[in-house]
Amino acid sequence: MAAEIQRIVIGLEGSQLIELRVTDQVYQDLRKALEDDSAARWHIVPSQENEVLVDLSKVVYVSLASQAHRVGF
Repeated sequence: MAAEIQRIVIGLEGSQLIELRVTDQVYQDLRKALEDDSAARWHIVPSQENEVLVDLSKVVYVSLASQAHRVGF
């Protein structure tokens, strides 16, 4: 079974955004790293498109996009 892909947005200091499509496990790993005060400063976030090395000390927020995608008026 293929892992479900989710869209996340990582907000950084200075109003910079990184938008990625990742598996739920990658999202959970990022959350754990952010919540762990003793975690390393840098965290690798593998996505569908590429691999991003994020400075955790510069992360302001992480947003998980809604699963409901609607098309129409």
